[in-house]
Amino acid sequence: MKRVVITGQGTINALGTNVPETQEAMREGKCGIGPLEIRDVERLAIQIGGQVKGYAPEAEFNRQQIVLYDRFTQFTLLSAREAIAQSGLNFIGDLAARSGVVLGNSGGGMNTLDENYRTVYEDGKNRVHPFVVPKLMNNAAASHVSMEFNLKGPTFTVATACASSNHAMGLAFQFIRSGLAEVMITGGSESMLCFGGVKAWEGLRVMSKDACRPFSANRNGMVQGEGAAVFVFEEYEHAKARGAEIVAEVIGFAMTSDAADIVMPSKQNAARTMTLAMRDARIDPSEVGYINAHGTGTAANDKTECAAVADALGHHANDLMISSTKSMHGHLIGGTGAVELLACTMALKDGVIAPTIGYEEPDPECALDVVPNVAREAKVDVVLSNAFAFGGLNAVLALRRV
Repeated sequence: MKRVVITGQGTINALGTNVPETQEAMREGKCGIGPLEIRDVERLAIQIGGQVKGYAPEAEFNRQQIVLYDRFTQFTLLSAREAIAQSGLNFIGDLAARSGVVLGNSGGGMNTLDENYRTVYEDGKNRVHPFVVPKLMNNAAASHVSMEFNLKGPTFTVATACASSNHAMGLAFQFIRSGLAEVMITGGSESMLCFGGVKAWEGLRVMSKDACRPFSANRNGMVQGEGAAVFVFEEYEHAKARGAEIVAEVIGFAMTSDAADIVMPSKQNAARTMTLAMRDARIDPSEVGYINAHGTGTAANDKTECAAVADALGHHANDLMISSTKSMHGHLIGGTGAVELLACTMALKDGVIAPTIGYEEPDPECALDVVPNVAREAKVDVVLSNAFAFGGLNAVLALRRV
């Protein structure tokens, strides 16, 4: 089987408009969560989020593009531009045919949906723009990335709620490892921070009104975020032959279904997914130095995940580090695993472990080293990135330092 490496990464999220800004914010334990600046925010019970502030679409795209690009698509394209520029790749000829796009997204063009529902139901208008459907469809971002960069291989979107990005990146990894593609542009995006998006999540009663505090005994819920992260996954020999800088190697992936409950996570299947990912990577649990946790800040998720880590890694669970960067950038739903992978590449390449900020009180049911509040310098060789989604859908990636 072929080896798969990361040769480019890009992002825009509540912590930064690019990868250096984001990883520096992670190093400093900055919080990108704050008061929402959206229409009708006063009608919401939840008024905080990991919002991309000060963003001006007209500074990045022309008028014709903005008509076609929902906010989640814009974030994806900006991230893809950064990632592909870092990789140094130019997709022409056979490489274009051997390169594709697979992205994770859950809500699609939620801002477009919200705006046009207002147009029809609140304003009483009988017409909407003819490009509403291509603007709000979940695959819009993947399609526009393929068109901008001439990517003619497999191109599609994965929608599996909070595991969407990990599923997308895992599939991209498998495409290259099996020889079906040379390069895959992958990651995910989300932008649900509009009135309708937040109001829908309020109904679940899992949202915090003040902060995201994963693993802390006084945690009181998750906080939504928005943004995107995109990576260039490339076959190792291809990257080596052209002298590309390698960020990290992707070495394993596993995905499972709980087949049990639509919202409650399963400890057994979360543990099974981590075990299968390590088996796929052909590593021993003792080799794992860091886990980027799903860590939503809800009681059900946090205690279940900690118990699953203990089951999957045995006694070694007490020796590794585990943190949740959702405490800083919020939960990007379909895009969250992609932004979180930046913490994994930072750990491997720079030897810096992103902290779990907002940690205030130890929880005996989360008695692992959660890297509380302050980043830590540590050399790690192997990391796992966890995603456990509504619907009982689990996806875990394993990466190695190169």
